[in-house]
Amino acid sequence: MAAGSDPLVALLNPDRPTAVVDIGANPSEEPPPYSPLLAARLCNVIGFEPQPDALAALNARKSDLETYLPYVVGDGTPGRLNITRLTGMTSLLRPDPHIAEYFRIFGAWGEVMKEARTGTKRLDDIAEITHLDFLKIDVQGSELSIFKHGARRLAGAVAVQTEISFLPLYKRQPLFGEVDQELRKLGFVPHAFAGITRAMIAPLAVDNNPYAAINQLLEADIVYVRDFTRPDRMQSEQLKHLAIIAHHCYRSFDLAACCIEKLVERSAIAKDAVARYLALLPCRRGEGPHPTLGSVAHSARVQVSAWQ
Repeated sequence: MAAGSDPLVALLNPDRPTAVVDIGANPSEEPPPYSPLLAARLCNVIGFEPQPDALAALNARKSDLETYLPYVVGDGTPGRLNITRLTGMTSLLRPDPHIAEYFRIFGAWGEVMKEARTGTKRLDDIAEITHLDFLKIDVQGSELSIFKHGARRLAGAVAVQTEISFLPLYKRQPLFGEVDQELRKLGFVPHAFAGITRAMIAPLAVDNNPYAAINQLLEADIVYVRDFTRPDRMQSEQLKHLAIIAHHCYRSFDLAACCIEKLVERSAIAKDAVARYLALLPCRRGEGPHPTLGSVAHSARVQVSAWQ
């Protein structure tokens, strides 16, 4: 792969750009987590979005590194797409009116405007996907089914950002515990919360603000990474892409440094790569040193300033 102007990619020299798959690519106000990779031209993206208007918006603004397809990803069987008043709640599952009684705004947003019969494709069967390093998925309750029917593709992945639910907004929706168990079975461990959604329990309301909340957890976006404590189970190319994703998408500099150290131990990259990486990190002036990261290549000990 041509390293371009990115110093981390130049240091790691992966064989190809990072491969991103986005299931439920419906654009929102927040940029996707892989947007830093796209901006630096370090990845290729294949996205799936069955809603015509959302798909048209994605295609209208995409770069040459992005491909968007209208597939409904699922278990490979025919399904029924429940198209809701708020497009972000459209799902193969039907909203649960019982839960909506306690979070009234979701009752309005989740009103099913129409139903559309649809076929679904298993993640493992999608021919357009040649590589998968980083999966971003937000499909309103069907995540677990996709993981179960995508184990072969996910065997090569190193990072997954998925939406999880603590309460079932949809009928028969798998919750956080089930999703966590499946991803751990596939070799991933939790790494970070990318976002947490809380909601106000009825009858309380604050100035008709649908986003007002006190404590009640509803949903979250959580990042899983391939188990870095078992580096022997990762190929060198996987370690490289995990370092790139950790650094650029989540500012997880410690995880990136860990991957780089393991690559040095394999003689897959230069012996001084850890020190060179740490020299790349942004730092905040006027603050004391960050705690020592620990032993790196050749037992050198490196101090790092506090990060922005």
